[in-house]
Amino acid sequence: MRRFSPPPLPRVQYTRRPGAYGVILDGRGRMLIALNESPGEEFALPGGGIDPGESPLQALHREAMEETGWRIRPLRRAGAFRRFTYMPEYDLWAEKICHIFLCRAGRRVADPVEPDHRPVWLDAEFAVAALSMACAAPAAPIVDLQPARDVAGGAVAPFQECAQRAFESAIA
Repeated sequence: MRRFSPPPLPRVQYTRRPGAYGVILDGRGRMLIALNESPGEEFALPGGGIDPGESPLQALHREAMEETGWRIRPLRRAGAFRRFTYMPEYDLWAEKICHIFLCRAGRRVADPVEPDHRPVWLDAEFAVAALSMACAAPAAPIVDLQPARDVAGGAVAPFQECAQRAFESAIA
């Protein structure tokens, strides 16, 4: 599986953390992304961790609803990648296994229940750029982040690449 992050750090024990994320399109060239308005957070593909007993698609439906309030219709799996990172909200070093799905937006049925999250519709090209910028500053205390910043325009932007590929395949 392709890795989008610096390599794992020696002497750090990582916990596997599978997740599911959606490239959610509306059929008019717009992409639904989640804006986390907490300090230090930014735009992200709707999605997150897969809970015990959940499938990736069940997790994606739950996470999209929690973060955006929108129902979705997954169309196909767009790819997967892994990322070694520190997750400060859980005080956890994680090997994130990220499953990406191309989805069609259904309808908005509720407000997001995740604190500080709100749905944002952007033209798909702007959404991909916003995701790219959000990936340029990964959180990782203790570790020197300069190597990650040096490659932020390339290998550290997994959501951007997956979103771009999914968007291109959807309009082809």
